[in-house]
Parts: sequence; structure tokens; C-alpha cells
Amino acid sequence: MNEWEWQILEDKSCLKSVEIAGVLVRCGNRVRLQPKAGGDVFDLALDGKIATVESIEQDYEGKVHVCVVIDDDPGRDIGMMRQPGHRFFFAVDEIRPLTEGERTRPEEIKKILIAGIGNIFLGDDGFGVEVAGRLAGHAFPSGVKVADFGIRGFDLAYALMEGYETTILVDAYPDEGQPGTLFVLEPDSNQLDSPPSQPGFVDPHGMHPLNVLRMAKNMGGKLKRVLVVGCVPATLGPDEGQMGLSAQVANAVDECVKLIDSLVSRILAGKVPNGPEIK
Repeated sequence: MNEWEWQILEDKSCLKSVEIAGVLVRCGNRVRLQPKAGGDVFDLALDGKIATVESIEQDYEGKVHVCVVIDDDPGRDIGMMRQPGHRFFFAVDEIRPLTEGERTRPEEIKKILIAGIGNIFLGDDGFGVEVAGRLAGHAFPSGVKVADFGIRGFDLAYALMEGYETTILVDAYPDEGQPGTLFVLEPDSNQLDSPPSQPGFVDPHGMHPLNVLRMAKNMGGKLKRVLVVGCVPATLGPDEGQMGLSAQVANAVDECVKLIDSLVSRILAGKVPNGPEIK
């Protein structure tokens, strides 16, 4: 039942609390939504979402309706000016109280961006794109976003302005060692204040990590922690018409997925790794 249909029912009363699964739920408590099967498109979209209880109402037949606002709804903080579409009513058996481990509020969730970058038509330069594809179906905690930016430098620069606590850039990056060697680097913030190698020129498809970070900072972004997970390439261009990664770099993809998973776990646990600066 959507909001306007419920509001036209005049004979209703507000309750202070309702017991759900042995837990007393009150206004302000947070719950997980579990709509019944066979619902409408909203039920499908909201299934599994975490929401905050705004009111608990009982109709003239004695049925209890719980009004909620979705935690990641961009309109949830508008208060009394909230639009009708931002509030939803659910039956008591369609919601459940959060467990202790689920009670972190959205503002307390550490936001992490994992950005795969590179050109798939230039051999090993497509390493970051391949890793992002592998991570797309990975079960990361809430607040962790994986995106394939390819060669879209402007798009990545704008994404870096969204207030991520940590950004992990995944790229083929020349360094010491054999092709396929993985390493973690951290850019020197002082380098971001230096001018680019070609002043006045911004390449929308330029994906050198430092240039994109400079672009984001010049656009007003407040960059926090940035890490680069790099892989030593065998080639950064088309090799005799061969498409795809070299054997050495392709073999490093699975290991890179494990490395990033470990980095995310350590960051969320407050054990942020320290690494050398980008050369």
C-alpha cells in the first residue's frame, strides 16, 4: 500500500511501539525490509533495504502499518518537506529489527571507491578494467563501490568528489619487477599541487592517476586517502594485433582481487595500510 492510499483512511491511530520477532520497535529504530513475494515494483526495489521507522499506525481493523524512510534515500533528511514518494508503509511481518552488527548508521559507514582504469585496446593497459569486472559481483560491505571507468577521466574526477574516505585506483603501472608484479602506492599530496606536464591541456581520456587526481582537486574535490594498486605490464600497446592481457598480467588478476579484498577489510577495520609514494 503506498502512502496516499493509506492517508485517505481517516480511522487510524498512532502507536508508540510494536513488537516484532520479540523486539520492541519504536519510532526512530532502524529495520530491514522484507516485502512479501508477489508485490509491486517498489517491493522488488526495496527488498533487503535498511530503513528508519517514522511512525507506527493502526487502522480501524486493528492491522498495524509501519511507516519507514529508506536510509539511502536522498530525500530522507528533508523532514516535513519530504515528498510522498519517499515514505513507505509495510506490514509488521514485512520488516525485521536489525541485529547488533547491522546498526551502523549511513553517516558512520566508511565509503570506499574501487576504480578500475585503463584502455582495453592497449594490451596490459586494460588490467584495471579486468579487475573491476571480476570485483563487480563481489560481496563487499555497504559503502564499498566498484566501478569500471575505462578511459573516462572526467567521470572518474567527478566520482572522486563524492566524499569517499578511501579511493583505490587499479591500473597497469610501470614499476620495478617482472610483468605481473603487484604493488600498492600512495600519491604524495604535494605532487597534486604541481602543474601537469602539459599546462592548459586536459585530456578527457587521460587516465594517468596523478593527472586525474589533480583534475579532481582543481575542480574543488576534497581528496582523502588515495591508494593505487598497480601491476607491472608486459606491454602497454597492441602487440602484433593481439587483444587482451599478456599471460603474466592475466595471471595476476585473481591475486589482485585478493589483495583488494584484504585492503578493504583492513581499511574498514581502521588498519589503513601505509605505502610508498607514487614515483
